Formats: sequence, structure tokens, C-alpha cells
Amino acid sequence: MMLNLFKENVRIAYGSIRTQILRTSLTVLIIAIGITALVGILTVVSALENTLSADFASMGANTFNVNQYENVTQRRGEERKIINPIISYPEAVDFKNKYDYPFTETSLSFTATSTAEVKYEATKTDPEITVVGVDEYFLTNSGLETSLGRNFTGFDIDNNNYVCVVGSDFGKGLLKDINPIDKTISIRGARFKVIGILKEKGSTFGNKQDLRVLIPIQVARSLFTAPNINYTMSVMVSNKELLDQALDHAIITMRNVRKLSPVRDNNFGIVRSDDLINRILGITKYLGLASWLIGIITVLGSSIALMNIMIVSVTERTREIGIRKALGAKRSTVAIQFFIETLLIGQLGGIVGIILGILIGYAIATALSFEFVIPWIAILAAFLTSFMVAIVSGLYPAIRAAYLDPIEALRYE
Repeated sequence: MMLNLFKENVRIAYGSIRTQILRTSLTVLIIAIGITALVGILTVVSALENTLSADFASMGANTFNVNQYENVTQRRGEERKIINPIISYPEAVDFKNKYDYPFTETSLSFTATSTAEVKYEATKTDPEITVVGVDEYFLTNSGLETSLGRNFTGFDIDNNNYVCVVGSDFGKGLLKDINPIDKTISIRGARFKVIGILKEKGSTFGNKQDLRVLIPIQVARSLFTAPNINYTMSVMVSNKELLDQALDHAIITMRNVRKLSPVRDNNFGIVRSDDLINRILGITKYLGLASWLIGIITVLGSSIALMNIMIVSVTERTREIGIRKALGAKRSTVAIQFFIETLLIGQLGGIVGIILGILIGYAIATALSFEFVIPWIAILAAFLTSFMVAIVSGLYPAIRAAYLDPIEALRYE
């Protein structure tokens, strides 16, 4: 009996919506705009977070670096940078030899230059190539992979072989239309055999990740003999649960390398790969809050519009309500009928808004080269929001319709 009554109410509500198609369409559009804004922005934010997580996971999810600096510290309300000494090669080697925490692998590297010119036969690049001196663990610890060829081996590093792994841009530029593996390129007059090409990485904070040449660290040290070369130690922890303890052990080891007394602060920086991710994802949450604010403001407007339209609908159908009540319809039956009508309009607006929001979010994510994912949280939020709009907007008109006096209603022209 209840199911039949519900079906009848849905049928009546659907018929009423069809007879007022223009008004219904405008209401659906108003609700859809609010939901579109909410879903669209949340979709873009999700895509941005996904892309950032993927980018920085490429640094190695369970890694930390020992650098000259950690970040800018604040003292007495002013930002000032603590002047730390550079990490010299003997210190870097000393650290690697002394650091023996289980399930870890330490890599040494340094940026030899960022203005190198690379030649292949008669062709040469612009002087904008970054040359990095690395060991056999650098690629793994940095989350890098080769798309062609292979990584360095311990044999390459120990024997100072003149081999190199190049960024993906070389496959599109200097070494395009040929198989780059085993080809010989020239850097500062030294000839290197290409053993691998890295997978494309794009740019991170303006650094062109695909215009790099990686060469064995000792070879780099002999070719690039600038003073005050600053080294980086990258530590990968294969067991994620031991990351915090491994990091603490690294601090103790580096303090011992630098012979720091217990009362002195660290004069080096430890940077976790996930710290940077969390810092940036912390910024994206403000975009999420902005989308909720925009969505709430628009949804508030659509609630008022939907409520007004339903009040007008009640007024226009006063005589119809009077006839229903005279024939024995209960207050609850009349209220449910108008309530279902409001819910149908609200959900129609929600569905249209979700579809438009996802399409707009997908278009923006694609244009900005973000990694698109279906935003289930945004869809759920939109569904709940349109449902709440319908409930809030439908409550007053439904109660008003239910409490109309049948005799007065029958008199209404």
C-alpha cells in the first residue's frame, strides 16, 4: 500500500514537473551551477593532489636527503638563514662509510654544472644541460627509471667508466631518430657512451628534469673541479616503518662526522621526501575550502530559488490541493507529494551539476597536464548537497500545502 502511494506521488510529481518545464529547467540550472562549481573545483584539486603525489613519490617515498640546508628558520620574528658549511666530498664519503642502519642504501651525488654543452657528431645542444655526478644507487633513491637501456652498475662507478644516462629530451633532440644506446656524446671534450635514457619527468619548480646527463661521480669530480662543491647524500629505507629511526640515526652519524658537541645545533639539513609533498598538499586544501565556499554560496541561492518556485507551485495548485483533501487525502499525503516533487528537481539539478562539473574538471586537468581521477568524494558531496537543498527547500512549501484549509482551497480561483 505504502509503495503504491509512493509510486503515485512520484507519478504526480513527474507530471507536475513536465507541465512546468521552463520553470523546472531554470531551477535545475540554478542548482546545477552550484553543484558544477563545487564538483569542478574539487575535481581539479583532486587531479592536482594526485599529480603532486605522483611527482614527489618519484623522489622516492621512503627517502630522505642530507643537505646543506633544511629550510629557512625564524628567529625573533625575522626570517634568517643559518649559514651552514657545505657538505664536502670527504664528509659525504665519511657519512656513507659510517652510516650502517639496516635496510638502507646511501647514494652520493652532486650537481657538477647546469650550463654544459653536449655534442653528438656535428650537432650540439644549447649550453643549458645539467650534469650530475652520481653513484649506482642514485636512480633508485631518486625514484628515477630508464625507458631505454640500463642503470649504472657498481662496476661502472668503481672503474670510473665513461658512460652516461641521459634525460628523455635527448631522445627528442640531440639523439632523435636513432637508437641512442651505445652512441657516444661529448661533454667538455670527454666522450661518454650512452647506456640509458630516463623516463620523462617534466619540470619541477622550474628545474628541467629531462635535460640532465648523469655520469659516474669520480669522473664528474675530475672533469668539474670548481671550489666548494656541495654534495648530497640520499638515503632510501626499504622498510617504511623504520624511516623515523633511520632518520634519527642519520642525524647522529652526521653530527659525529662533523664532530659536533652535544650543546651545538645541527649545521646541516635533513629533508624527507614526504615533507615536501605534505607541505604542498597543505596548500591545496585551501583550494578545496574555496570550492566549498563557492559551492555553499551558490547552493544557498539555488535553495532560495527552489523554495520560491515550490511556494508558487503550491499557490497555483491551491484548488487541486483542495479537491484532493476533499476526496480524503491526508495532510501527510499532500506534504509527501510536494516533498517528492522538490526532491526530484533537486536531484535532477545534482545529476546535471555532477556531469558538468566532472567534464569541466577533466578539461582543466587535461589542459594543465594533471593526472585526472574520478572524484568520488566530490560526487558524494554533490549528491548530499543537492539532497540537502531539496529537503531544506521543500520543507516549508510541503507543510504549507498540507495545512491548507480544503474549503478555502476549493474557493480559490
